[in-house]
Amino acid sequence: MTSAKVEEGQEEPQAAAAADTTSAEGYQRALGARQIQMIAIGGAIGTGLFLGAGKAISKAGPSLVLAYAIAGLVIFFIMRALGELLMYRPVSGSFSEYAREFIGPFAGFVTGWTYWLFWVVTGITEVTAAAQYMTFWFDIPQWVSALIFTIILYGVNLISVKVFGELEFWFSMVKVTAIVGMILICAGILTLGFSDAGDSASVTHLWADGGFFPHGISGTLMTLQIVMFAFLAVELVGVTAGESKDPKSVLPKAINTVPWRIAVFYVGALVMILSVVPWTEFQPGVSPFVAAFQKMGLGLGAGIVNFVVLTAALSSCNSGMYSTGRMLRDLALNGQGPKTFTRLTRSGTPLVGTTVSAALMLVGVWINYQWPGDAFTYVVSFATISGMWAWIMILISQIRYRRLADRGVLPQSGFRAPGAPYTSVFALAFIGMVIVMMGIDKDARISLYCAPLWALILGVSYVVLKARNPGNKAFAGR
Repeated sequence: MTSAKVEEGQEEPQAAAAADTTSAEGYQRALGARQIQMIAIGGAIGTGLFLGAGKAISKAGPSLVLAYAIAGLVIFFIMRALGELLMYRPVSGSFSEYAREFIGPFAGFVTGWTYWLFWVVTGITEVTAAAQYMTFWFDIPQWVSALIFTIILYGVNLISVKVFGELEFWFSMVKVTAIVGMILICAGILTLGFSDAGDSASVTHLWADGGFFPHGISGTLMTLQIVMFAFLAVELVGVTAGESKDPKSVLPKAINTVPWRIAVFYVGALVMILSVVPWTEFQPGVSPFVAAFQKMGLGLGAGIVNFVVLTAALSSCNSGMYSTGRMLRDLALNGQGPKTFTRLTRSGTPLVGTTVSAALMLVGVWINYQWPGDAFTYVVSFATISGMWAWIMILISQIRYRRLADRGVLPQSGFRAPGAPYTSVFALAFIGMVIVMMGIDKDARISLYCAPLWALILGVSYVVLKARNPGNKAFAGR
């Protein structure tokens, strides 16, 4: 505040009000409790569930339900670890900032850029899925739909964070309403026997058609990378910390919704669908939700569900546009990225970072043009390995933070993760097992081949930036 404003007196309340609505990073605190809650709920309901589950069902059968339940428990451990860190210091950079503080500057650098890559690749994945869903109604090339969707969502993200939050709220509302409705319809078929599937619908389908593990436990384990991909984006709520109106009140409530939304939207929905339609009738590359309604003879229902899964894909892509710009700006503010990424529009959105990210997401258009049938499979493994890196950094940072907080070096968080550090160690071991499974799976192995190349690029870039900025604290040791 300038001396002139102090003298005027009447300007002081306005300045105070501005401070309340602007975060330390310069963002507008425009996301309310209603929007944060729906972002948290909708973050885990996307392409991984609506489209990827089709391939997973064909590999694991009914045991996929167990895979989702166990993986969901691990996700809860990860989110509570993130919640503990967020209540210690809620910042927009989130896990990149925590990795920088508790592991080292290089870890923060790698985490920020890798999470950015994750969302760029995820954006490609989601726009690919959205393009596939459009073929349900229209006979148009996938790349055309992918191009149109990318341009529209880019424009939405440049308006303001409030518009983004409102759009995500309604996207999530559509997804939640649809899944709950689907569960109720399936329950009605099981109890009342209506529709074409009424005579054959039975919970015995969960174990009668080849058993609960029709392809053995190994078949279930091989689906873990698809299962974990479905949960990617639950950590997005951490990125919203710098733009939440009341992060210390809203974020813990959002994180604590993780167990019931996994129980309802993943475990509950799959149990119902697999009870109404035998798992043997689902095919890879086809949404099990759309296929279920078609098997029931509810053609209109299949069209509605296809609209819902299209909404889910666009919602996730929208989130990708949001997070990539913020992550690039955080890196730039810490001297670990080009300064041009620090620029904000008048409405508080990172212009350059969002634009660059959206431009790279257009690679998805080319992928859809070249390989329209295999595009989704190609990009899922890339997204999974890069997204899981953020989870690894969250867990290690939480373990180190808890150690320092227990020694009195740092203040205790008001939202301590239950069972930590043991739950965090268990989650790290589970992620390690998933990575091993990805190495065994020939379709997912390509991501592990690319990881060393990405690490080399980041290593060289870090050395160059550190040499050019010898006095920058972002490159100093812990």
